[in-house]
Amino acid sequence: TEEQRKLINQVPFDEEAYKNSLGVKELWGEKGYTTIERTGIRPSMDLCGIWGGYAGEGSKTVLPSKAYAKLSSRLVPYQNHEKIGQLLRNYLLSIAPKSVNVNVEILHGGQPYVTPLNLPALESARKALKSVYGKEAIPTMSGGSIPIISTFEQILGIKSVLMGFGLESDAIHSPNENFRLENFFNGIKSIVRFYEYFEKN
Repeated sequence: TEEQRKLINQVPFDEEAYKNSLGVKELWGEKGYTTIERTGIRPSMDLCGIWGGYAGEGSKTVLPSKAYAKLSSRLVPYQNHEKIGQLLRNYLLSIAPKSVNVNVEILHGGQPYVTPLNLPALESARKALKSVYGKEAIPTMSGGSIPIISTFEQILGIKSVLMGFGLESDAIHSPNENFRLENFFNGIKSIVRFYEYFEKN
C-alpha cells in the first residue's frame, strides 16, 4: 500500500554506501520503486547459482553437455508459490530451443505474509522497542523465508509480529555471520517489554 511504501522509505538508507558494499557502480531494478522497496516489498527472481562444464584452472576446449542453475523467488501477498512455480516452469520450457532438453525441478515453497500495520500487537512491539532503544521504531519489510508464519494465519487464524535485532553488518547466511551481544541482550529486553505492553493492550 502507499502507507507501507511511505513508512519503509523513512528508514535511513545510504545508497552510495549500499553500492560500495555490493561492489557495483549502479543499481538496477523495477522502475517506479526505490531500492528499499525493490529489496523489501516487491516480488523478485534471484539466480542463486549457475554451473556446468569445466571449471578448473586453465583453459579447456570442452563443450559442456550439461548446465545447471538454481533460482529462488520472493513472493508477495496474493501470490501462490505452487502457481508461481508452475508458471516459471512453463515459461522456461517454452523458451528452450528444441535442441536442448530442459528439466525444471521445484524444490519447495511457502506462502507470503505481511504483518498488517494496524495490528495492535505491532503497536506493542513499537512501544517495547522505543523503551529499550530510546528511539521510534520504523516498520521495515524485507523478503525472507519463514513459511510457518503464513501457516499460523491459515490454520490458527492469528497474525504474527516479527521483531528483528540484527544489523546489515551481521552478514547473515555468510561464512562470516555474526551477531552483536548488545543486540542479543537488547532483544531479550525488548521481547519482555513487548509482552508487558501486549498484555495491557
